[in-house]
Amino acid sequence: MTSWLRTYSDLPWYALLLCLSVEAAVIEASSSGDGVLCRSSSITSCTECLRRGPQCAWCFQEAFLEGTGASQRCDLPLSLLRKGCSLEAMEHPEVKVEVNATLSGTQVSPSDIQVTLRPGSEASFIVAVSQLQRYPVDLYYLVDVSASMKENLDQLKTVGVALSHRMREHSSDLHLGFGSFVDKPVSPYINVHPSKINNPCSDYEVRCRPAHGYHHILSVTHNITEFSRVIERQLISGNMDTPEGGLDAMLQAAVCQRELGWRTGSKRLLLLMTDQPSHLALDSRLAGIVRPNDGLCHLENNVYTESTTMDHPSLNQLSDKLLENHIYSIFAVEKQQYQWYKALVSLLPGSYLGRLGHFQAPNLIELVVDAYKRLLSEVGLEVLVEEGAGSRYWLSVSPLCPEGSTANAHSCSGVLPNQTVYFNITIGMRSCPDEDEGTDVKVTVRPVGYNESTVVRVQAHCRCRCGLPGRCRNPGQSQCRADSTPTNREAPRKPVQAYSRDSEQNPGERRTPCRAEGAELECGGRGVCECGSCVCEQSKLGAVYGAHCEMDDFSCPYKDGLLCGGRGMCVSAECVCDLGWTGESCGCPVTPETCQTSDGAVCSGRGRCQCGRCVCDAPQNSGTFCEKCPICHGTCQSYWKCVDCHLAHGLLHGEAGHCNQTCAPLVGYVDYISGDLWSQCVYIRPSDSCHFRFHATSRAGLTQLYISTRPECAGSSGHVRTFVWVCALTVFCGLVVVTLSMLLLQRQGRPPGGPTVDLNYHPTGKDLSFIPTTNEKTVTYRRDHPPDRTGEMSIQVHKITFRDPWQC
Repeated sequence: MTSWLRTYSDLPWYALLLCLSVEAAVIEASSSGDGVLCRSSSITSCTECLRRGPQCAWCFQEAFLEGTGASQRCDLPLSLLRKGCSLEAMEHPEVKVEVNATLSGTQVSPSDIQVTLRPGSEASFIVAVSQLQRYPVDLYYLVDVSASMKENLDQLKTVGVALSHRMREHSSDLHLGFGSFVDKPVSPYINVHPSKINNPCSDYEVRCRPAHGYHHILSVTHNITEFSRVIERQLISGNMDTPEGGLDAMLQAAVCQRELGWRTGSKRLLLLMTDQPSHLALDSRLAGIVRPNDGLCHLENNVYTESTTMDHPSLNQLSDKLLENHIYSIFAVEKQQYQWYKALVSLLPGSYLGRLGHFQAPNLIELVVDAYKRLLSEVGLEVLVEEGAGSRYWLSVSPLCPEGSTANAHSCSGVLPNQTVYFNITIGMRSCPDEDEGTDVKVTVRPVGYNESTVVRVQAHCRCRCGLPGRCRNPGQSQCRADSTPTNREAPRKPVQAYSRDSEQNPGERRTPCRAEGAELECGGRGVCECGSCVCEQSKLGAVYGAHCEMDDFSCPYKDGLLCGGRGMCVSAECVCDLGWTGESCGCPVTPETCQTSDGAVCSGRGRCQCGRCVCDAPQNSGTFCEKCPICHGTCQSYWKCVDCHLAHGLLHGEAGHCNQTCAPLVGYVDYISGDLWSQCVYIRPSDSCHFRFHATSRAGLTQLYISTRPECAGSSGHVRTFVWVCALTVFCGLVVVTLSMLLLQRQGRPPGGPTVDLNYHPTGKDLSFIPTTNEKTVTYRRDHPPDRTGEMSIQVHKITFRDPWQC
């Protein structure tokens, strides 16, 4: 075996890229994941661990997490390494693809592949199928010789020579063969009257040959003259019902390779000519034939001997035999039967259907040539899994078609000679076989119509080399055995010193193996002592382990409600952080990226990054990146001379060199200063009191000064003046609205051209005389008890004068 990529050194770059990406996905799938499936208390053995998924591994290291249950030995490989398990003591079968580079075909490569899988894993490989420029062709005519085909049979007499000349354009060597069929020679398919058996056409005074299921007449040969002579000697036959036995004859023509003379390296074409539909499986029950077709060759003296005792083949059986023997099938039928055979051809891979109005020689020649070119231009695959193992595996095929061709589900159409089609095949394993079944499965990848194939041997890795460690074992016995044979990984365990319960009563006299020095309880109170070793209790929080159950994987610091911040795992009460994290609770990133500003400076050059946060060097600095400094005016003032120099030269890049002696050499002009106001400085120009903002940063020990080219001047801004004008205009508008409202009210209370009306009321003495001074009201009150007595009450209310106040 050799590396499978070495075989594909001649593949195009996109095919190699696909191979590499698939292989990388397989490797990552076997080592990634959250490991939830691996960590389960129900796992008690290595075999159960491996069957949980391709990401799970089993540690058979002696004294690994001593005191814990067997389930703690099953975890992700990285987790087991962090817990202290060495790679040499880890059972983690590799998912791999190996190619036998010594075996390769002319058209299909590679020829032999070995794949190792685990339950839940998958692997991919590439199969290349190449088209040759010219192939030798074997064309076998299988003709219906019933009475209705008499005229069509006569047309075949001139086909041989003309077809051989036409096929020279596409084939280097053409061989022709011939066979005939009618139907099963039993009732009710034929007339079984003695006078009709030997001559079915006796009523018409015509000599006919007896009905037959299939008769092989001429093996494929390059002698075209012999082919024409055989056809001229053919006689018609007859039967009773409409359907014929074409499918029965096709299967025999496919499986009897030696008898028909099919050549090994040729393209094999089987041409069926008929004007009627064909019998299907189970049709033979009408004749009392119930024995299924066995798919084997049964020719004796070139005659199909089991025609009267064996049923017609099923379509699936016929399809398998055509593929198995690399045969393309061509159906030449009359237009009345076209729809029936159209549905049939869709179920037979590598088949072509031609519709002929009449079976004339030119039409037949064109049909054969067109079918040959069409069948060869379509390259497809059939993948067959060994019987009984299909439920444990799944397969997918993706074609990579050459330029100019069309990709279909499992094939490429329109492929030209000398082009190569690549198929990416992925095989995945669902489950392991039963104990009494084998682990190796054979998968055959066979291009349709090709006499070459790829054999894929799939090995299922479902069992372990090492078993589960036991308790109270003999001194020197190892827990790691492969097929009951010690391996080179064995580490004999020291014998446990015997003790008695009497010695436990006085710890001072003798310390037991289950009690740590200075401890009052065996196994730290978190386990029981069995055979001189601690068996630690299982906690809902996690695993308890150690020689005296003194360690666990849940006593580590928490951060944000997660153990080790969710960025590590707890081993022996300490966090083992994931890559890129550190700290007691794995809360500190290793890189200072979270402390860098947009310009790449760490903490603005005024602090250091600790645990992902900036710690400022000086107390006056603050902010996420130490960028704020409210009292750092002295720092701004140190750049005033530099800013004034650049302002004096008009903030022109060509004049900036004159200020190199008074300020930092790195000075830039910008329209606006971005960032927080705390990090900005302001320079006030004495001549016009305009404010110029600037900002200074430090990077790699150099100071960069940015000066805004847009001044903020009080005279030019006009903010105060605008505010005053807006306030004055608002007051003026309000006065105008109030004045207009009062004028409108006065005009509504006076008639047009009349005097002003006094709206106040002044009553006269006469008016007052009509105002009553008192008001009398009689109220009758009736009590319920006694019912015959009625009480009356008279109330007088004095009315007040119009202008007098109300008094109670």
